[in-house]
Amino acid sequence: MIAYLKGIVADVSETRLVLDVNNIGYQIFISSREAAAMPGRGEEVKIYTYLNVKEDAMQLFGFLSEDDLEMYRLLLNVNGIGPKAALGILSVLTADDVRFAVLSDDAKSIARAPGVGTKTAQKLILELKDKLSLEDAFEKKLEHTAQAAGKSGLSDAKAEAVQALTALGYSSSDALKAVRRSGADDTMDTEEILKLALKQMAVL
Repeated sequence: MIAYLKGIVADVSETRLVLDVNNIGYQIFISSREAAAMPGRGEEVKIYTYLNVKEDAMQLFGFLSEDDLEMYRLLLNVNGIGPKAALGILSVLTADDVRFAVLSDDAKSIARAPGVGTKTAQKLILELKDKLSLEDAFEKKLEHTAQAAGKSGLSDAKAEAVQALTALGYSSSDALKAVRRSGADDTMDTEEILKLALKQMAVL
């Protein structure tokens, strides 16, 4: 079992990545969402992988985060969802999106994935609902938002304001945008930044 591969991006398309690991090129199937977030050619990247073994082939599927890999494994446990269909779902939805779609019975969002119809989406919700919890979904969402805020170079108070906005139901991208446009400086505390950011939310 290959848990992850760390190497240099040799080539990347919307569906595949060629990763050079010690002069060996691994072909890894990726989602279009992963492709968009992938570093450029010649840059180093760590890919968490799932090895799919068939009678006539061995295929690697790759993800930039362990959470997406865990969700991929979970999707594969659903009857009727194969490796390509599971990857299709994660092309249009993040792991966080899948969790909230399942917990809110949002079959329409899941059915947006290529090769996944409404019936399959409803079946997926039925099979996964008992394996997911709302508390865990919120915790992971806040964790990912905090990581995104940290990568954006925000101060601790601004990062906390972003987390507070997502806890109120705003999307991560809107929360980040509102905090950035709030005009808050690094001397302000979280509450002050939150008030300014909420005013921005009204005009986004």
